[in-house]
Order: sequence, then C-alpha cells, then structure tokens
Amino acid sequence: MSKEQNVIKYYVVCNRLKNIIRTGWKNWNVQRERIESVAEHIFGVQMLAIAMKSEYQYDVDIMKVLFMIAVHELGETVIGDLTQFDISKEEKEKIEHEAVSKILDGLLDGKEIEQLFLEFDSHSTKEAMFAYQCDKLECDLQCKLYDEEGCVDLNNQEENKTMQNKKVQELLKPGVSWSTMWLLFGQQTYPYDDNFKAVSNYAIMNNIGEKNKKLKLK
Repeated sequence: MSKEQNVIKYYVVCNRLKNIIRTGWKNWNVQRERIESVAEHIFGVQMLAIAMKSEYQYDVDIMKVLFMIAVHELGETVIGDLTQFDISKEEKEKIEHEAVSKILDGLLDGKEIEQLFLEFDSHSTKEAMFAYQCDKLECDLQCKLYDEEGCVDLNNQEENKTMQNKKVQELLKPGVSWSTMWLLFGQQTYPYDDNFKAVSNYAIMNNIGEKNKKLKLK
C-alpha cells in the first residue's frame, strides 16, 4: 500500500469508534437521546488525564499518556466494546491484541504504536498505570453524570446481566444510587491511588454536573 492508502485505511478503521456505543450504557438501559460512543470515551479519558496531571502534578510524560489513551481502544474497531461481564480478561486481551496487530500492519510506525497499546494493557510503567486509572475513573464519572440526569431506572433492568454480578449486588444496597455503586465498584476493583480515590469520593458526595452547569465562555 502507498502512504496515502495507509493513512486513509487507519483513519477509516478508527473512525468506526464514533459509531460504537459503549456497551455498559446499553446494558443498563440508559435512556438518553445521545449515549456515549467509544470515541467520546477516549476524549473524556484524555481530558481527565490532563486535569489529573495538572492538579496532582504526577511525574509522568503526559504526551506519552495522551498518545497511549488515544490508541487504547483500537481493538474495539474490530471486536466491539466487550465489558468485563461479557468476556474474561484473558480472552479479551487475546482477540484484542490480534486485532490491533492487523490494524497497524503496514503503518511505518505500526510497531511503535502497538508497543504503546501493549504497554497500556500491561500497566507496567508509571504512564501506563496513570492512563489505566484515568480510563477506569472516567467511566464512573460519566455514570455519575447520567445518573444526575435521571437516565437509569433501576427497576427497569430485567435483561441486565451485569446487575446479577455478585459484587454489583453487594454494593447496590437499598438507598444506594446507581452511580454511587459504580464509583465504589471502581474503588474496590481497580488500583486507584489516593488521588484517584479522592476524586471518586468527591463525585460520590457532590452533584458534579449541576455544580458546573453554569460554567460558560463569555
């Protein structure tokens, strides 16, 4: 292929992420005119990474982090958005890594990009761990925003297999909101450091969307 063909091929494949709706929101029957796509999730993770780096002064290469986040969902262009409740981590990694290798085949920087993707998955560097925490927390913060809009009815979840998960059931006690359950789930499931836990706890205790609704450019 020519360089021009490689550019177009890669762009068109990645463009699919604009139309792949995040599976978790579909599973929970989120009622909203527009539901987040995988591409929008990637954007959200990058913006969260910028804010976390700014306020907590992490010793990370933020440009590497942003690049890593940009490509961390490449495999979903082929395999779709599979959640931890749909497939084992090992099986997902296997098919996702195979997909990424094929997507990047032919690009001059393909191997370099693939290594960043694999580094993210391994959580083996400070940049990868920082990016991973941003990826997981972003999902829970988006959940909080949907919850504040009243997009989820916990009494309308007959087909939701995720709700049958043991940990989800333990956390979703009477009186606990959908988003609080997910924020606590994140804290108990992922390797959040104290700063990520602090932001998560802030979201539990505050209406994050309402507080910033009036923030407009003059």
